[in-house]
Amino acid sequence: MLRAEGLHKRYRHGPPVLAGVDLALEPGAPVVLAGANGSGKSTLLRILAGCSAPTSGRVLGRPRVVGYLPDRFPAQLRMPADVYLRHLAQIRGVGVDTGLLETLGFTGRRGEPMARLSKGNAQKVGLAQALGCGAGLVVLDEPWAGLDVDAAEVLVELLTGVDAALLVTDHTGRAARIPGARHLALESGVVSERHSRSLGVSESAARSPEAGAAGASAGAGERAARSPGRSESAVRSAETAPIPAVRVVVLRCADPAGLAAALGVVGRVDGHRLVLDVAGSDVDGLLLAALQRGGSVESVR
Repeated sequence: MLRAEGLHKRYRHGPPVLAGVDLALEPGAPVVLAGANGSGKSTLLRILAGCSAPTSGRVLGRPRVVGYLPDRFPAQLRMPADVYLRHLAQIRGVGVDTGLLETLGFTGRRGEPMARLSKGNAQKVGLAQALGCGAGLVVLDEPWAGLDVDAAEVLVELLTGVDAALLVTDHTGRAARIPGARHLALESGVVSERHSRSLGVSESAARSPEAGAAGASAGAGERAARSPGRSESAVRSAETAPIPAVRVVVLRCADPAGLAAALGVVGRVDGHRLVLDVAGSDVDGLLLAALQRGGSVESVR
């Protein structure tokens, strides 16, 4: 088991990025870490992977081999992908698992410099070196960034089968599908259990627009019943009010198909837009869920 005790990290200017973080990681118990941009997630991951040192505190039980994918994978290299993977394998004292590239759908040329690879293919090389080294600890910072839809689905399956301590950050929502994952949040420099399943709709509603509409309608009735000063007839009206008409919601993101998969909805992809038909009562919950997964709202009409 890897344990982090009282990790503090302070840079030259500003408040501490980490303020006494305690964390435990063990095989078979994946951890998904959430937090706003600039909250210190990448800093914490670098410390746990052994690539950076804390200002104070300590990390105990770090295994000899760590599979680490940084948020900015060094893809601008003159080294070809196969040579890069062999080089890292020799440093770690393990064999090369080039089959992971095929599994992830690598379509680049293995013999050309990595600097010529697309973002998606470079990310697949980064994942292959992190997941194919027999690591006792796997630390992945936004591993779905730049992946196509098929590779993104494959990665969920690969992470489900990781036989190591696993820590992942993710803004796409796909990490929520890793079975048995523990969800934590980093806020104000402190890690705590994440209780943000209240996305405005239930988790099952996020996967089903019909269930979301029903849940939102029921929630409106409950809120009305709890509101002071409401007459019994007003409460009954709120409980029996019809679901509003369908709205057309247009979301923008880098991976619209991936966002649709994360939300559990079916929509039309138009460039960087995801166009959805959403029951009026389910709009607020869906918009909140989309924003939490890195999307932005273009219009609701």
